[in-house]
This record gives sequence, C-alpha cells and structure tokens, in this order.
Amino acid sequence: MDELTREFLIESQEGLDRMERCLTDLEERPGDTALLAEIFRAVHTIKGTTGFLGFKRLEKLAHSGENLLGLLREDKLEATAEVITGLLQLLDGLRCILKTVEASGSEGDGVDAELISRLEKLQKRAQAAPASTVKAGSRKAAKLAGDAPVSAPAAAATAAAVSTEPAEAGPEAVKKSASKLPAEADKGRMQGASTAESTLRVDVSLLNRMMNLVGELVLTRNQVLQATAGNPNMTLLSRRLDMVTADLRESVMKARMQPVSNVFSKMPRIVRDLSQTLGRRVCLQMEGQETELDKSLLEAIKDPLTHAVRNSLDHGIEPPDVREAAGKDPEGTLRLRAVQEGSHVIIEVADDGAGMSVEKIRNKAIERGLLTAERAGLLSERELLQLVFLPGFSTASAVTNVSGRGVGMDVVRTNVEKIGGKVELDSRFGKGTTMRLRIPLTLAIIPALIVCCGKQSYALPQAALSELVHVPESSFSSAIEWIDNAPLYRLRGKLLPLVFLDGMLETGAHGRAGTGRNCFIAVLDADGRRFGLVVDGLNDPEEIVVKPLSAALKGIGLYSGATILGNGELALILDPGAIAMKVGVTMNSEEEAAAASVMETLRDVTDSEFLLVEITGRSAGVQLSEVLRIEQVPVSRIEYIGYRPVLNFNGQILPVEDSGNLLGAAEGNPDAKLIVVVCREGSRHVGIAVSQVLDVARGADVFEAGTSMRASGVVALKERVTSVVDLGSVAALPADPEENSSEWSQIAEVAQ
Repeated sequence: MDELTREFLIESQEGLDRMERCLTDLEERPGDTALLAEIFRAVHTIKGTTGFLGFKRLEKLAHSGENLLGLLREDKLEATAEVITGLLQLLDGLRCILKTVEASGSEGDGVDAELISRLEKLQKRAQAAPASTVKAGSRKAAKLAGDAPVSAPAAAATAAAVSTEPAEAGPEAVKKSASKLPAEADKGRMQGASTAESTLRVDVSLLNRMMNLVGELVLTRNQVLQATAGNPNMTLLSRRLDMVTADLRESVMKARMQPVSNVFSKMPRIVRDLSQTLGRRVCLQMEGQETELDKSLLEAIKDPLTHAVRNSLDHGIEPPDVREAAGKDPEGTLRLRAVQEGSHVIIEVADDGAGMSVEKIRNKAIERGLLTAERAGLLSERELLQLVFLPGFSTASAVTNVSGRGVGMDVVRTNVEKIGGKVELDSRFGKGTTMRLRIPLTLAIIPALIVCCGKQSYALPQAALSELVHVPESSFSSAIEWIDNAPLYRLRGKLLPLVFLDGMLETGAHGRAGTGRNCFIAVLDADGRRFGLVVDGLNDPEEIVVKPLSAALKGIGLYSGATILGNGELALILDPGAIAMKVGVTMNSEEEAAAASVMETLRDVTDSEFLLVEITGRSAGVQLSEVLRIEQVPVSRIEYIGYRPVLNFNGQILPVEDSGNLLGAAEGNPDAKLIVVVCREGSRHVGIAVSQVLDVARGADVFEAGTSMRASGVVALKERVTSVVDLGSVAALPADPEENSSEWSQIAEVAQ
C-alpha cells in the first residue's frame, strides 16, 4: 500500500467516526445545520478522493449518499428515523469497503446495489412529495449550547462555511460562494487550517517505543540518584537529571493520552440499534467524556464497555410495558460516566432496569454445578454477584443474537484484569445495576513505596496506600489484638484487620504470641477492602517501571508485575486487591460494617454490656456476652417448620424469633435482607430478627419508683429505659424425634 492510500484510509476512517457521532446527534437535533455539514463533508471527501485513487465502488456508494444528504441540506427531506437508519447503513457500507481496501489493497467483489437502491428510494420520496408538504422551516432552527437561534440565511452561510461545494459546482460557483462568506466564517476556516498544520500523526508503535525508552531512563535515573546520594559535587547534576526525566516522562505520557469520548462516541449507535432490535426505549446519558486515558488502555476497554452496554439493554432495562406495570418511566436510562480518581479512571455503566436477583444467580450456579447448595447458602450477596463473571455463566432463559451464551461478562473481567484493572458490580433487584471498571491511568510507570520483608524488597503501589503506622517493639504485644486467631490493630478507635506479609509469603511467619518486633503497618484500601499490611521496614518511595511477570509468578496471584529498583535489585510488585481476596478481607456494606464494628467489642465484655438493636421502631437490648455473631441474609433463606421460622445455619437448624413481623413485611420480596443476631441461650443457639443494629452500650439497673426493687426485663441504655430480649422465650425445636415425628421430618427436609 502506497503512502497516499494509507493517508486516505486514515482520513476517511476519522471522517466516518465523526459522521457516526453526528448522525446519532442529528436524530435528536434534526435541524442542526452544523451536524449536517459535518456529515456531508465526510461523505463528500471520500467521494472526491476515491475518484482520484480509482476506487469506483467507493465513489458510486458515496455519491448515492451525498445525493441524499444534499436533499437534507436543502430542506427537501426531513431527518426522520428511517433516513438516519439509511445513512447509518451507508456509513457501515463505506467502512466495510475501507477495511477491505486496507486488508487487500482493493475494494473487493461485494455488490452495493441493494444499499444504493434503498438510498435512492429515500431520495424519490422527497422528490415525489408536493412542495407544500416541505416547509421552509421543516428542520428546527439550529441552536448550539449557549447560542441564539440561527436564521435561515445565517444557517445557510454557516453550512457553506464549514462544508465543501458539491463536485458538480464549477470554479465560478465556488468563487461566488467564497465571496459571500462572512468574516467570522472566514476567520474560523483560517483557524481550522492552522490547527491542522500544527498536528502530526504518529504511529502508536513509535509511541510505545518512546515509552519503553523513557522507562529505561527512569530506571537509570533512580540508580544515578542512589549512587550520587552522598556526593555533594553530583547533587545539582542528579537533581537536573531527575527534573528532565520527570518532564520527559510526563510529556510522552500526555502524547499517549486520549479522551474517553473516543470510546463513548461508539455507544449512541450501539444503543440505538439494540434498543430498536429489543423493543426498548432508552435514554443514554454520558458524563466525563473529556477524561483522558492511555491509548493502549483505551483500546483494551472497547470490548468490555460494549459488552457491558449490551448486557444493560438486554438483561437490565425492561420493555416499556413491563416498566409501566412496575410503576417506572417507560423510557429507561443508561448512564455512562468516566471520572479520574487518583491514579485510576473509573468508568461506570449504570441502568435503572430490573437489577439482578441473587437468588436466581444462586440457583443457576447450583444447577450448573458451580457450587454446592451448602456453599451457596453461605455466600454473601456480593460474592454471589461475582458468579456472573464465571465463564459460561448466564441467567438468560434463551440464547439470542444479543446475549445468553455466558461470554460477555467473562470477557469484561478478563480484559479489564489483563490491563491491571478491576471490575466492581452493584445491583439492586428491581432498581438497576451499576458496573464499575477501575482502570489504571497508565501501565508503564507508577509511584510505589518500597517495603522490606526479611531480606527481600517489594514494591507497593501508592494508589492503594492510605497511611503508614509505626509499631515499635516495646508496644507490639499490646498494640496487636487477636480475635479467633485473626490479628487486628485498633486505629483511631476502629479495628483494622492485619495481614503479616512474611506469614502470607511463608518466609518465616511470626507466631500469634510471638515476641515483640519492630514493624510498620501499611494501611491499604484495595477496591473497598481496607486492611493493614505488616512489613519489617520501609525504603524511600520510587517511580517504578512495571515489567510483566513470568507465567510461574503470575500463577501465584499475589503480584501485579516486577521492577528493577534504583539499587539494581529486582523487586516484585504486590497486588493489594489480590492479597485482600486471598486472606478473606471482605468488602462490607453499611449494615455489615455496622455489625462488624459491634463484633469488635465482643472481646472481654461484661454482663452489664448490651447490644442495642431496633425491632420495627422500638429499641431493645441483647446481653452482649450472649451474642455470637451477626448475620445478614436474604429473606429467601428463611424456612418454616410449622409456623416457626428457622435458618439453615452452617448445616444446623437455627430457630429465629421474629417478634417484629419483619418476615411478614418482606413478603413478596425474596431479595430483601434480614439481620439476624445469633445468640447463645443456655446450651443452644437462637436467632433474633432485627431491623438494624444501633450500638453497644453499658446497661444500668432500673428500680421501681419509691422502692429498692429492681425492674425485671428492662435496663437503662443510653439514658433510656429499654426492654431486654428474653432469649429463653424463643420456642425450642423438639429434642427427641419421637416427640413430633412430623416436625422432625420437616427439620430433616430443611437441613437437606
């Protein structure tokens, strides 16, 4: 392929990309002359250049589209949905031929007669329509953001200013039209020309090569800084090298950055086509399109984003009649949002559709043999939602040409994790679903804290680092608390779960009792999972160059890459998210976090301390020394033996006291959540259904007025008289199968 053809293909593809964005906007603003001019210019440029290059097929198809666009510009045809569809098909046809030219150097043997015939039919409708039916103002006057309405003459002048003349116009016509251009339009044209002259296309492979060289320069800079740290004669030179390297790195990274709008611009067309295919009414909202991302990462998220949008339309947003029956607006909303948070870009795909039923996901996972029923019953809602990312997993009842094969969500997670990103899923049944793609700004160079564990150094990405805490040897034993063999650190009144790096890597873990040790706690926040990583020492932070891992190290699942430090030492880059998942640090909801904060106080409690709960509007207290744990379960997990609600709890039957009729209030909503306080009552365990967990408070005895008699069944909590839950009143299950064989058969059925 010669250079001229290559330039033509690049310009044509860019023009068609702009045309696609303008066409979806034109359907919303059919009278916008600037949009029409941009579309006409893209098609006309292709037609004019193809004649010179000898691509007759492209020229013929572009000419047919240009004729249709000419009728739109002359107000002889309205930009209806049918016309927009025809122009989108024209765009697809042109793009298909261009790809064939790029691949083989020729236009191929395809025939475009059917498409050209369709475009000509649309033209004939306008030509056959009586003149009275085509109003001079059939298209709404163009009104750009912040501008006043444009009159017909001004609109025509604007169109002439931003478009080229039809090929049939002779030199005289061009000269006359040029003489009538207003000064503002001429000035804009000159500015456009200077802008074009100030830009230069650079191949992405060259940018990648430059980035690799900058990475090597950063490594060299780090080594020079360490080697000259004690030499005052080299201080100025090393600082100068540091500044120049930082500026060069930033400049090269900026050259690779592109706005997210380059990907978002494809979505209106996808949403339009799918909504028509599926019979949906969808309003697409896009925010943060100016947010920039590395070129290679932008290309990598195209497929995941497309799959996420397709899933939202097919599985999320319901048909108009279904939405109306549910009391919703018949038009669903799909929102794409991009925002930069630290060293990451967060891309959200949110819809107000049906949401995901965790029970449906649970049942499908059991049906496909992905989980046992016992294991599925123990998973939290967040853990169940993660099942949709498994290969081949789908809750669709039938396979269609849109979805149902269980491939889309797997592609989303796989592709995003390949580039060091994370996928978060949040869904509320009947309310909608939000998927967040957390993408690093760049893969090449990141700031990191260098930590030591034994004699080995590791790099910890600063994006996940919240703070550092020093624990001296003298206070180690008292600072580290243990609950059920789990180490915790009380940070500003809240317990922080700890992970000992040496213990996790099995490099000589310290025992639970252990002797004192001088250490540091790196407080990390990895995708909502907050924990402390205990390390032996800290070195200075560095800008590190991320190198890929070997297959053996990648299989361990704790590292995101490798790097060479300034001292020449090789260091592995820790993955905080993977560490959190490996040790079981959960991403708690607000209710679970409240429960967790309550359970922190279960150590060394006295009989005078109570768990303060709410049961349908009234406060009640549960003696804290009897509380074993707090569970949040879906109502669907509650089963009945006769009239008594029970919970299959770790393979055993737990009777549940529901004095507030919370189960009755949640009837018909199997995904509703129920908070169950699991308590010890003598030698058995019972559950108390509560609306919410309020606090932990020390109780004071309440005496009857005028006497020294202590009131029974109440206690003073938070200066209010509060009833105490009577655990002994919870009905016991039959102790002997012979007492009630029918109830025991039901119990056995529940346990299975």
